Amino acid sequence: MTLAPPPAARVGDSLASVATPSLMIDLDAFDANLAAMTAFAARHGVALRPHAKAHKSSEIAKRQVEAGAVGVCCQKLSEAYPFAAAGIASIHVSNEFVGADKLAMAVELAAHVRLSVCVDALPQVLALGIAAARAGVTIDVLPEVDAGQHRCGVTSEDALLALVDGIAAQNALRFAGIQAYHGGIQHVADWNARKTAAGHAAEIAASYVRALDARGVRCGIVTGGGTGTVEFDAASGVYTEVQPGSYLFMDGDYGGLGWGGELRWRHSLFVLSTVMSATRPGMAVCDVGLKGLAVDSGLPRSALWLDGSAEPALTYIAANDEHGMLQAQGMPEEIFTALVGERLRLPPGHCDPTVNLYDQYVCYRGERVADIWPIDARGLSR
Repeated sequence: MTLAPPPAARVGDSLASVATPSLMIDLDAFDANLAAMTAFAARHGVALRPHAKAHKSSEIAKRQVEAGAVGVCCQKLSEAYPFAAAGIASIHVSNEFVGADKLAMAVELAAHVRLSVCVDALPQVLALGIAAARAGVTIDVLPEVDAGQHRCGVTSEDALLALVDGIAAQNALRFAGIQAYHGGIQHVADWNARKTAAGHAAEIAASYVRALDARGVRCGIVTGGGTGTVEFDAASGVYTEVQPGSYLFMDGDYGGLGWGGELRWRHSLFVLSTVMSATRPGMAVCDVGLKGLAVDSGLPRSALWLDGSAEPALTYIAANDEHGMLQAQGMPEEIFTALVGERLRLPPGHCDPTVNLYDQYVCYRGERVADIWPIDARGLSR
């Protein structure tokens, strides 16, 4: 006898019958965000390579490519496997890696997709070149430059040129361009301050491109940027490719930023939760806590009734393993006592780690489940 829990939802179910906690996508908002970013990149003449670490779903990646994306980014090699298996033909691993196990994955992937990877040290280049040559594959390599985050990336023109020379010395490697990503400025709250910071990062990237030009090296790709700075990166004249990921979902942290330009995003990702207890006046408890909701970027900033008709007078104030504490403000007692069983939609503060807690998206239009999409790259962090 095989015993397994029933599915959280089936296509055609009403939202009122979906099990909680569940990770939900409002497809109307999702489609609007997808179309807006695709059109924006096309208007500015930059390639769109969305970051799949935000959604970890090959179903979503296929929709992005069908809409016009040139491929996807992954942050880890193992994360790339479901996308390669699903037919995504171009994958960029926007991160450095070391070790025999990682090299084995890289050359295996390169036998099935056009693979590009990042490096910032000569030993990485040498090991990758030897492994690729032994496997009979060719890999595109993009040295990463430190665009101001002070995390990964070379910090001098000499170091970049040494990497370019090292790549050229490996027959199985191709120099494809550079990566210049500054993750920290994606979340600068003030729009003008974020624009200024993005301009500084773009100028750093441009200075490295000029150094390559002076050496007679063509830099075909300058890739980087994210949801918070994509409008500035695309207009900079420096980046040829942008890597936004969270724009599809617009989590609480990004949603709380100032947006002064032409881009506007809609919240499409929610955790569906049920009020499970309300025994103390002014305090209710829902069934989603730390195991269903990432809080590294803060607690949910809003709590919506299932039908979205109005924002309830509830504030999510604390997350325990399996419980979410909701404070009721100014709610009449007769309404408060009837809260048990009510359902809430909670926009997560940070979409990426929240997504990694679930096996599937329950996708809906209106009040009905329209599709179920697997999160098939969940947990693939090697």
